[in-house]
Parts: sequence; C-alpha cells; structure tokens
Amino acid sequence: MDDLARRDFTINAIAYHPIRHEWRDPFQGEQDLAKKLIRSVGDPNWRFQEDYLRILRGLRFSARFEFRIHSRTLEAAKANAQGLAQLSAERVRDEWFKGIQTAARPSKLVALWRDVGATRIWLPEISGNEKRETGNVDKLPRDPVLVTAVLAGDPASLLTRLKSSTKDIERARAVGVWRDRYPDPTDRAGVRRWLAATGDFADDLVAILQGLDVSRFPFPVSRLPSVVEQVRSAGEPLTLKDLVVKGEDLIAAGVRPGPDVGDRLRQLLDEVLEDPARNTREYLLSRV
Repeated sequence: MDDLARRDFTINAIAYHPIRHEWRDPFQGEQDLAKKLIRSVGDPNWRFQEDYLRILRGLRFSARFEFRIHSRTLEAAKANAQGLAQLSAERVRDEWFKGIQTAARPSKLVALWRDVGATRIWLPEISGNEKRETGNVDKLPRDPVLVTAVLAGDPASLLTRLKSSTKDIERARAVGVWRDRYPDPTDRAGVRRWLAATGDFADDLVAILQGLDVSRFPFPVSRLPSVVEQVRSAGEPLTLKDLVVKGEDLIAAGVRPGPDVGDRLRQLLDEVLEDPARNTREYLLSRV
C-alpha cells in the first residue's frame, strides 16, 4: 500500500496478489481507467515535484490512450512546468521520442506539450513554430527524428540540446536544409542531381513528403517517390563511384595528381547526372 501511494497516476497504482488472487486499488484507478482519465495519486503538486518527468509521462499516456487529464492534475502540471528544466536532456529526449512513437496522434502530443509549457522549456524551436503545419504530422512515419525535424524551425539545434546521437542530428539537419528544396519530378536530370546532393538522406526526405503541405510547390512533388524509384531501378549513376572511370584513369590520361583529379571527377559526374548515357569510358576520357 505504501508503494502504491508513491506511484504517479491512479491507473498505475493498482496491485494484484497472484497467489491470493486479490486486487489492491486504494486510489480508484479502475474507475479512472473506465473514465479514460489521467489523475495523480494524492496531491498532484507533490507528485510532480518528486519527479518532474511525471509531467511528461502524463502527457504521453494521454496522447497514447486518448485519455483526458484530470483538471487538478493538468493545472499542477502547468504550475510545475518550470521544474522540467531540472531534468537531464537524455530523460526528456527519451520521453519525447516514446511519446511520438506511441501517440494515437502525434499532433495531440505536440498540443499537450505546448499547452503545459514543456515545448517552451525544452523544444523552443517547436514552441516558436506554431504556424508550421502540425495536422499533417500524423501522416508521417513514427520516426521521432523525422517528426521532430518537420516540426522544428532548427531541428539540428533541438536534437543537439536533447543530446541525441550524431547520426540523428545529421538526419534532422538534412531535413531542415532540404525540406523546402524538392526537385520537380518531371525533370529527371534534376531528380538525379537532387539524389546526388542529398545522398543518404534522400529516403528521409521522401518519407516526410506525406506530412508536408505539397500545395506550396509549383509542381507535382507528390510524384517524386515514384520517379526516385525509377531512377534507382534503372541504375542511373548518382555518385563518383558510379562513374566508369576512376582517379587512376584520369592520371593516365594526363591529369595532374592531387586536387585536380577530384575536381575533374566531379565535373564528369555533373555531365553524367545530366545524361546517364554519357557514362562511358570513351566519352568521359574524351572530355578529360
């Protein structure tokens, strides 16, 4: 009973004795489950001040199960929101990521974080971006890095604050740089150049298209995924390693060893991106 009294919410303060087949529910957690209600055990201010992460847990449960937060519990969460600043970045990041992955609608989770004031403290790049479309976020893959990157004005800065991995930060940075710079799918050479420039991040950028307002683009950007698949299926060259000539071929053809070799290879790739049929040894060496 003492242990249950220290739990965060009533729906988590129910115990079962597997030998006696007896339940212990001193805080009416079963009733709150039936009512779809998130309510603190005892005084919500005390509960949150014991561990401010409980505020974020409550928001996650609400978004995941589509439960309402009890008025006193919600008021206490708002009143104690400043205490979230005392938490470690890793705990906040894990809670945010789990919330996105489990929410029935990620847009609901975002709204709850904003309402309580958690975004202002930990995710200011989202807090100051109320005009960025959040309704379409529900259409995104449940990848917390991508969802964060679409929502945030400066996603790399946000994930750096949350002490995310270098890989996740770079993924978010790429989304921030390229989300407004999609190619016209009717220009296949332009699509190849875009794929060459975005490299390993192209799949992330294609994935978030379904969560963006594509009406702002002056071309049918929704056709981009199919064109990307066509380019890849055809094996069209996109990188330096796809060229049929290598650095030693250029040196043998008279190019001075050193930076000039890389410069020439990039020039050749540029020509091949324009027309893959140019990727022949005869043509490329003639250009050298």
